[in-house]
Amino acid sequence: MSKNSEIAARVLDAVGGKENVKSVVHCATRLRFVLNDEGKADTARLQQDNDVIQVVQSGGQYQVVIGSHVSDVYQELTAMANFGGGDAASNEKKGNIFNQFVDIISSIFTPFLGAMAGAGVLKGFLTLAVTLNWIAPESGVYVILFSIADGLFTYLPVLLAFTAANKFKTSPFLAVSLAMALVHPSITALAGAGESISFFGIPVILGLSGYTSSVIPIILAVYIQSHVERFFKKIVPSFLQIIAVPLLVFLIMAPLTFVVVGPLGTIIGDWLGSAYNGIYNFSPIVAGAVMGGLWQIFVMFGMHWGFVPIIMLNLGQVGYDTMVPMLLPAVLAQGGAALAVFFLTKSVKLKGLAISSTITAIFGITEPTVYGVTLPLKKPFIAACISGAIGGAFIGFSNVANYTFGLVSVLSLPGFIPQDTKDMSGMIAAAIGMGGAFILAFILTYILRFDDPVEETAIVKPEAPIATKTKERMVLVSPLEGKVVPLAEVPDQVFASGALGKGVAVEPSIGKLFAPADGTITTLFPTGHAVGLTTTDGAEILMHIGMDTVSLDVEGFEAAIKQGDTVKKGDLLVSFDIEKIKAAGLPVITPVVVTNTNEYLDVLDMEQTDVLPGEDFLTIVPN
Repeated sequence: MSKNSEIAARVLDAVGGKENVKSVVHCATRLRFVLNDEGKADTARLQQDNDVIQVVQSGGQYQVVIGSHVSDVYQELTAMANFGGGDAASNEKKGNIFNQFVDIISSIFTPFLGAMAGAGVLKGFLTLAVTLNWIAPESGVYVILFSIADGLFTYLPVLLAFTAANKFKTSPFLAVSLAMALVHPSITALAGAGESISFFGIPVILGLSGYTSSVIPIILAVYIQSHVERFFKKIVPSFLQIIAVPLLVFLIMAPLTFVVVGPLGTIIGDWLGSAYNGIYNFSPIVAGAVMGGLWQIFVMFGMHWGFVPIIMLNLGQVGYDTMVPMLLPAVLAQGGAALAVFFLTKSVKLKGLAISSTITAIFGITEPTVYGVTLPLKKPFIAACISGAIGGAFIGFSNVANYTFGLVSVLSLPGFIPQDTKDMSGMIAAAIGMGGAFILAFILTYILRFDDPVEETAIVKPEAPIATKTKERMVLVSPLEGKVVPLAEVPDQVFASGALGKGVAVEPSIGKLFAPADGTITTLFPTGHAVGLTTTDGAEILMHIGMDTVSLDVEGFEAAIKQGDTVKKGDLLVSFDIEKIKAAGLPVITPVVVTNTNEYLDVLDMEQTDVLPGEDFLTIVPN
């Protein structure tokens, strides 16, 4: 048995065994357990274990701090106890109902968003090709490509069933079977013919097209299925479960879905669609200005997922959606502002980031643009929001509609052509609106200007050595800009006690983490909230952005590097959203510690109050 296996076995036994573990995940340094009964855990034994640094009970989690090799212990632990894993966010309290709704929608749609966007773009281009007489709708080329472009949306409940089952911790195969029943040809044919059916005398409402392309009914059904399945697993003997549980779930869920859940979901969907369309019909101009101006703010706070069901409902109910076109100027405006930054900044590194993020924004990906360029500089972000509002108002005024789902990008334009009339006026109006927003954001950014971070050029010169090493000391530079805070004041006992090593903390004022020395990225947690760097001189540096920020998953963090990369002092490691961390109620204070402190005589700070990236920060005194 390896050492990591031995550690895992001791920890598992001390927390009360597999039966006491509801779930377990890990972050950069610790195992995060959710226990059925924390009273069964032997905290004293864990604290006496030489391979356990600390035990922390916080936020409903029982945290066992292992150190930088925690991922290896976690792998042994999960293999040993056959835990299912999961994301940290799923084990945290979600907050209010709206936050829970957004979390559910994002978890369900994100896994196949790329496939859905690709199918939507293909469908739009097929419409454009037919409109321009490039291909005939009767041709084999069109029929085959249209089958894949349209098939995903026709059988959308099947995909939703699979991802919803993973979210609600129920059998994906039972959920998919339920979805297949909803879109079965016999059901669709009855709905299309307007025929009515009943189940033991109870009328079944199917609507005009059944449940093809529907969203809410299957999500509600799978949620209820998760409870039904768990109930039967408790009462059915284990030797009968493989057959009896699926059978009982089918017998309960099939009629319940068709008689109650499906119609209820349809009613909710109709209400949401009617509410949006009522606002839009009241004033398309105001609706366009609000959505175009605030869209990137919605994205920053994860609120944009709340609009996805409305978009899908519009497409499924009336065959078109008016929201996506109004969002196009908001996305392209960020690219226009970033392009202006490219021409205005004197920073070589910012120039490169600005031009690359301009291109990604044009194709619908704004995270690098917003978090890397416009938002940190503030005024370009404001210019882009103003331009997005004006462009959105124009598109609302023009009553542009979208006829297929796709990413909000220039590739969405062909989707604004209706398949029946082949009228290109909507696509042209959308192109004018987004082009105008792009140009206006460029001009406004030029007028408003911004504080150019010229000091950054001092830390990105490739010829700069990394840890300035003399005969007696090694100096690391600051990876952050902000207020310096003693490690003892970090609101986490593990860091504050120095258990993970000596160092100092920073309350960052700008959401960028740079390399404090030349070296290799030896640890990068998937969320991007923690980075481990081993310098060329052998110092092991851990930088942990905020406290308990693993609960945000990947929201608010964008890693510019990957594990195993070789970096130079001053290279950008991670961009992070300070406001998003604070909005989640989490401290943004960032400890920077030397985890192999015991290999050195001492680690000393410079007694600074404020610090800029590239300034001398920590002195490592060798033995």
